Amino acid sequence: MAKNTLYYGDNLQLLRNRDYFPDAFVDLVYLDPPFNSSQDYNVLFKERDGTRSAAQVKAFKDTWGWDQEASRAYTEMVEHGPEQVSNALRAFQTFLGFSDMLACLSMMAPRLVELRRVLRPTGSIFLSAQTTNPRHWPPLPAAPAQK
Repeated sequence: MAKNTLYYGDNLQLLRNRDYFPDAFVDLVYLDPPFNSSQDYNVLFKERDGTRSAAQVKAFKDTWGWDQEASRAYTEMVEHGPEQVSNALRAFQTFLGFSDMLACLSMMAPRLVELRRVLRPTGSIFLSAQTTNPRHWPPLPAAPAQK
């Protein structure tokens, strides 16, 4: 992996590639995940003169829902994830049910586990969170790296 490289988009597949990201490899992680704002976000383009163009491309949908993908992520973390993360997700499921918020947490959990794995002991994770759901996140990033 190249030094000082910025990756954007869904990071899970890349994080799980240990050729790119061995254990304790990075000093700093900045994570700005979707927030369940129930909105679609677009990339807007500008004309040559700097005015806003009518052209846009959908960048991502920021709406969580309990679906097969969320169920798969939940099951993977509960059955194969670190014990602390498994226990936290089970507790959230008891409290939240199989809800949109549990879908969000289930999708974030494996990413946070991998980010923790690749972080050096002296490193830092900066997690940008809006007021829609941050109260549910603190137990997840603190989980120890899975070996």
